[in-house]
Amino acid sequence: MPSQVEAKRTALITGATGQLGRQCMRVFSDPVANWNVVGTGYSRANPPAILKVDLGNEKEVVELLEDVKPDVVVHCAAERFPDRCSADPDGAKRLNVSATTTLARECAARNILLIYISTDYVFPGRPGEAPYEASSATSPPNFYGETKLAGEEAVLGGGGKAVVVLRVPVLYGEVEQNKESAVNVLLDNVVSGKKGEMDHWSVRYPTNTADVARVIKDIAERYLDAKEGEELPKILQFTSEERMTKYEICKTLAEIAGLPCDHVIPNAENDPNAAVQRPYDCHLSTKELKNLGIDVSTVPFKDWWQRHMRAYKK
Repeated sequence: MPSQVEAKRTALITGATGQLGRQCMRVFSDPVANWNVVGTGYSRANPPAILKVDLGNEKEVVELLEDVKPDVVVHCAAERFPDRCSADPDGAKRLNVSATTTLARECAARNILLIYISTDYVFPGRPGEAPYEASSATSPPNFYGETKLAGEEAVLGGGGKAVVVLRVPVLYGEVEQNKESAVNVLLDNVVSGKKGEMDHWSVRYPTNTADVARVIKDIAERYLDAKEGEELPKILQFTSEERMTKYEICKTLAEIAGLPCDHVIPNAENDPNAAVQRPYDCHLSTKELKNLGIDVSTVPFKDWWQRHMRAYKK
């Protein structure tokens, strides 16, 4: 008799037109992964490949879940730029908090696994405190972090038994435009040759979106395959271990591209009066993922950029 073919599960990716969402679509769509995948977007939606859904509209969210019937929802959609959050607080709260609250409630009502993508900016990032465990006390340093923490609270308090908060740091990787990533956009600073200061105070751990997407799929499969009664952590954290300031990132990109970097001036002082405060160091512990047996390795920053920027090399 022929072997029984395992039924495909369905993943629903919100924010599928964004930097991380596109990578999640790619990873879950891999034939070897044995998943059906459906994405949603809004301003850049492209039906039928990417459904146009207003996540702030409860009726549309309910119809989406009823039509797709996903096993897991990966909630990538967010306003993730701190400056834009502060400039449009109502818009940021609508997407980062209200839409997340609706998703959490409706997923809980249907027993759908919800993976909510959060940020290291839920932590204060004061010198000497990192690395932060998943259980460490939160205290966001800016409005963006506050909205993402409120999203976490909505997910964890939404009544769903199958929920995961995944905190990640600043991301880089394949983009349609460099401005999609706070890391990729630094290449524009290097290439432009325009003189200006660059932060050399706060520490970042740039992490590739392909690695994050892989981990998200591994989490989905691990939690959906959990044994009955098995207690799994609801908060997980993933990060690279490469410690870099934005200035050091610029220096690395310039070296790979064979370009000068003298026009990028390091600024090693924090501005306590800045409109949007950045934390000093929000390094995340990945202990919970390791305990689950999930691979937390990441592509080396320099290796990825060397492959990506061959056109710039002399």
